[in-house]
Amino acid sequence: MTHPAQSREPDPNIVLYDTMQRRKVPFVPSTPGRVGMYLCGPTVYSDAHLGHAKKEVAFDVIRRALLHFGYAVRYVANITDVGHLQNDSDDGEDKIARRAALEQLEPMEVADKYFWSFVKDMDALNILKPSINPRATGHIGEQIALIEELIERGHAYESAGSVYFDVRSWPEYGKLSGRKLDDQEEGTREAVREEKRDPRDFALWKNAGPEHLMRWDSPWGVGFPGWHIECSAMSLKYLGEGFDIHGGGLDLQFPHHEAEIAQAEAAGHPFARYWMHNNMLTIGGEKMSKSKGNFTTIQDVLAQHDAMVVRFLLVGSHYRSVTEFSQEAFEGARNGYRRLTEALGEVERRMKDAPAGSDVALDAKVAAHVQAFEDAMRDDFNTPKAVAALFGLTTDVNAALGAGTPGRDTLERVQEAYMSLGGGVLGLFAEGLPATRGKDDAPVVDALMELVLKARQNYRLTKQYAEADTLRDTLAGVGVTVEDTKDGPRWKR
Repeated sequence: MTHPAQSREPDPNIVLYDTMQRRKVPFVPSTPGRVGMYLCGPTVYSDAHLGHAKKEVAFDVIRRALLHFGYAVRYVANITDVGHLQNDSDDGEDKIARRAALEQLEPMEVADKYFWSFVKDMDALNILKPSINPRATGHIGEQIALIEELIERGHAYESAGSVYFDVRSWPEYGKLSGRKLDDQEEGTREAVREEKRDPRDFALWKNAGPEHLMRWDSPWGVGFPGWHIECSAMSLKYLGEGFDIHGGGLDLQFPHHEAEIAQAEAAGHPFARYWMHNNMLTIGGEKMSKSKGNFTTIQDVLAQHDAMVVRFLLVGSHYRSVTEFSQEAFEGARNGYRRLTEALGEVERRMKDAPAGSDVALDAKVAAHVQAFEDAMRDDFNTPKAVAALFGLTTDVNAALGAGTPGRDTLERVQEAYMSLGGGVLGLFAEGLPATRGKDDAPVVDALMELVLKARQNYRLTKQYAEADTLRDTLAGVGVTVEDTKDGPRWKR
């Protein structure tokens, strides 16, 4: 479903970096108040890796920010379940078919298995589900129709049962990446196929030999679609011509996105108006790759680290910057995230007994931090500055809580700031997190901790200090801190 816009009027002051224009530009949607976004999703032939996490969190935050700023967003993210060949080439085995042979499964079994694995990973990382999640195999007809348009217009040709895009017929090919056609290397990933007019032509439809498991009838014989054509066909189907934002990883800029543009525009369909790309991640200072032995799946990482700490680490760097995954980076993210959740948890505990009214000084500081957060997100979705604004809020909130308990109205405004910005925009406070909201056992924990604090107070009143200290140290061992204040003891995680 399409997520509704917030109650506020759409914000006209957002700027984003457009890869096509190579600069920041004002964002003006084609339809006022509505945004159409397309994201290149995964090829579902194996478990998702950390690169997927970086991309999915980056564009989830962009989507959430647009919702926060008052836009209705239709978010389409495809699933590639056919046509993506080994080495991203026009020759060789289909990645899904190859995995099907290895696991002795049907190709669709492989696609479903790893699609649901991907969904599980995205749920853990608190990624909003797409408005539409189209699969390539469910849109063969749309892909064939687009290929036929290209042939009719003279931009594609049939050869030996396959169909190729004629890059020489489209002088604009290369405008996204800035690569001039004559400078592109020939046959770097595969032997040049004789059936192509030019080695740089790319497949729109591939002839399927008898050994190929995934095959459909077409005007050119039995075959399957090329990798690039699915995204052109499905984005146009669900978002229409001249839709607003096309996103994906920087590694897809060429050839995948370049091919998407050529296919759509050469067929006479205005394509994406803004192009956004997230940068890569590194592990121990090196780019993640299977050949280097540092390839890590999301499931491997979530077995060692809390999912929200992983997400916090990802939003701590700008989507166009490199993100470093290391033990030191995770430790810093864990400490930073704990600081936010402890402050929010303490605010929510204090609200129960807070006096009525407001704290004017704290209200002004909260408003300033909210403004700083939103200004950061308006400026090309600058999450590091947005996180800094949340830390500034936390510093002022902790100082106010240390001096006493602010009025309930102010605490509610603080809570709303954390939940709408840190939760709603950055997606950091998934339902059920400890020390925040939605925890079913929170009343039980609060009641037990009240009994524990009373027991500790009794030890102190009867001068059994060793027992009181033992109780405090035991709590510290499980992550609970006890603070003695003028209003009595308090605890926090």
